[in-house]
Amino acid sequence: MTSRHRLRCAAAVLALAMASGLAATPAHAQGTATQQLLQRLHEKGILTDEEYAQIMAETNAAPAAPAMAAAAPAPAPAAAVDTNGEPVDTSRFVKMTDSGIGLEVGPATIKFSGSINAFYVHDNPQTPGANTTVVGGLAQVADTNSNSVRNGLLPGFLLIDVTTQQAGLDIGAHFGMYPGINSANWGPLGANNGGQPTALATPGIDFRQVYLTIGGSFGTLKMGRDIGLYASEAILNDISLLAVGPTGGNVAPANTSLGRIGSGYIYTDFQPQITYTTPNFSGFQLSAGVFQPLQSLTAPDQTNTSPAFQGKLTYDQTFGDVALRLWSSGVTQRHTTIGAGTGGLVSYTGQGLDVGGKVTAGPFTGVANWYTGKGLGTTVLNLFDTDALGNARSSDGFYVQGLGTFGKFSIGASYGVSNLGTTANDALVTMGDDGMLRGAILDGLVRRNSSIIGQVRYNLTSWVTMLTEYTKTRSKAHNGNEAESDSLALGAILFF
Repeated sequence: MTSRHRLRCAAAVLALAMASGLAATPAHAQGTATQQLLQRLHEKGILTDEEYAQIMAETNAAPAAPAMAAAAPAPAPAAAVDTNGEPVDTSRFVKMTDSGIGLEVGPATIKFSGSINAFYVHDNPQTPGANTTVVGGLAQVADTNSNSVRNGLLPGFLLIDVTTQQAGLDIGAHFGMYPGINSANWGPLGANNGGQPTALATPGIDFRQVYLTIGGSFGTLKMGRDIGLYASEAILNDISLLAVGPTGGNVAPANTSLGRIGSGYIYTDFQPQITYTTPNFSGFQLSAGVFQPLQSLTAPDQTNTSPAFQGKLTYDQTFGDVALRLWSSGVTQRHTTIGAGTGGLVSYTGQGLDVGGKVTAGPFTGVANWYTGKGLGTTVLNLFDTDALGNARSSDGFYVQGLGTFGKFSIGASYGVSNLGTTANDALVTMGDDGMLRGAILDGLVRRNSSIIGQVRYNLTSWVTMLTEYTKTRSKAHNGNEAESDSLALGAILFF
């Protein structure tokens, strides 16, 4: 930097100081403040000894400016200019956001949030026997115990939200990446396949969320892939969401455990959708959308010509120190079996309904959720939803839980059940002259999965929670088979 340039910078700093209130001080104080400012510039090396002496001499020789009238209005903020006095386009500025982790880039706000968790899990399975096979059972059956270091019900995740205002609308782009810590065994279910605990394997990135939002006084329109509406409140209020619950396989851990999925509710899943959410009306809010139709995981082959529809109604209200949240959600989808009308194959409508609520009073929180469905299956959407001929099975379930928080410690417990019915054809096996099956039975098909979960949490910091959890899982089949297992998990989860 040349001597002339430094002098110009120093003059600009002095001018800014005068404009920002130095000139409003009494005349006898202006000289002292100016000298202190010049001394700071000299100490920081912005002014050389010669430049400092030159400006000090000029300042001391200049007549004091008259004091401004007390009632004079403050000067208007000067427009942003560069060092050459040229105006600057502030729309290109990068600024920190008022809260959270993010920044403002011109007209857009970019925010980051995420989570990481890891648990040591010891699983004690049922010893195999003549009557321990339960098809679709969640209790583990094996000859020996298993130990793992794994994710819980949540994998890790990184969320990126880019929002702005355009044409009077709130516009948003949202991305959610969910990488697990366990190695993935890639297959039909992608990162949600069973794990592959071998050398040189890698974890999977489950890119669950990619959607846009358009909002305003009319509500919000969402288009893309995000969590579903049906049964979303059940999982979002489940205490095992922060921990493990039933392991869902501990020898080769998958991207996630099960939590209370399959022993209290059906997994909502992340699905392609176009969803509209109303503004909040006195605590009530309604969401409804059209969804990509899902094919059954176990029914005869399907070609689905109709979309799926989901909806959710919530109500939030406070009564003094008591907070209440109620919800109800539903799903319906028409499934068309390939070749329906021949060989006894039929089409069916899968549909489900749930209702639930959450009450918080002081340090205590209670949650209850109940669901029923037909042609919906159990554990995840459309698993064991029909018999071999495409006839819909019924299902239902519930869970209840309580959580008490005392300072940094929280203690919680929950119990839940998921039931799956059978059809008349589940007990029949016949073969027609055309070689088509007229009915079939899955030997040991699950009738009920249930689990008891106990949990202790310690809030180490505002980001990190330490957890210990015990889970006992029971599975029963329609033919009388049964199994039970228990597990212990210790670990931590971080949110930012």
